[in-house]
Amino acid sequence: MFRWGILSTAKIGVTAVIPAICNAENSVLSAVASRDLSKARAVADRFGAPHAVGSYDDMLASSDIDGVYIPLPTSQHVEWCLKAAEAGKHVLCEKPISLHASEIAALQRARDTNGVLISEAFMVTYHPQWLKVRELIATGAIGRLRQVQAAFTYFNKDASNMRNQLSLGGGALPDIGVYPTVATRFVTGKEPVRAMATIERDPDFGTDRYASVRADFEDFELTFYVATQLAARQSIAFHGDKGYIEVLAPFNTGKYDHAKITLHDANHGTATEYNFGNVDHYCLEVEAFARAAQGEDVEVFTLENSVLNQKLIDAVYRAGESGNWETV
Repeated sequence: MFRWGILSTAKIGVTAVIPAICNAENSVLSAVASRDLSKARAVADRFGAPHAVGSYDDMLASSDIDGVYIPLPTSQHVEWCLKAAEAGKHVLCEKPISLHASEIAALQRARDTNGVLISEAFMVTYHPQWLKVRELIATGAIGRLRQVQAAFTYFNKDASNMRNQLSLGGGALPDIGVYPTVATRFVTGKEPVRAMATIERDPDFGTDRYASVRADFEDFELTFYVATQLAARQSIAFHGDKGYIEVLAPFNTGKYDHAKITLHDANHGTATEYNFGNVDHYCLEVEAFARAAQGEDVEVFTLENSVLNQKLIDAVYRAGESGNWETV
């Protein structure tokens, strides 16, 4: 069994990843760390973890864990990924793993030097609905792909929330803009060459609260918008010359809707639905990560993939500033 330690009691860990670890067939929750020991103990007791730790460093020094999940604020991801790797621990880090593609090289060196696995937690890449979309596109079900359109929005003006704190890495693009980009890259196997964007920042928070993006993949375009101050919405469609694919709840299945994709033919006369039931993509992610960390040949999200995704986000920010196409 792969023994997990959780670095912080952040909400996504408590509500999504820790339950996934507890339900995974090859994992066990061994320890929870928080700078507030009482918080660590409360979460550890709730989920039956034998160890609660009042220091992140003490957690990393522990022989009771094989790897850690890091859901800290984005601005702290690189720092603690490096510390965990140097302590010989495998690392599953919440997305985005970094705010700049150039910072990921240090993580690659730490991974290779210490012989550990470091992976960015893009749970969508483990969900069978996305594996099906990838298969349909690869087998020509929609013909030649020309356009991908996506949206991901929610409304949050809580000043205390890290998503609205620039110093912690808040903003729409780092929080949710990474999803349309990674999903498109994942199912097509293609990379963008340039991007342009309109970005609006909150006058009080300084974070990007709205971004409208156009990314040129040469063979097709990805257009999407993300926002932290719009009514909640998720959608994505892949449009080809022989049909198109709609994904009902592309990024947070169960929260926005159930997991279903619909394949439409060219004349909109026939639609084939694929339903995926109550799949926990966090559990699939945890299980795949644990197998890979233990030496199995399993597909996981690599740091090389992280670099490519963040390079697009970096280009989007530059395009928002310049008003021009920016090379990825």
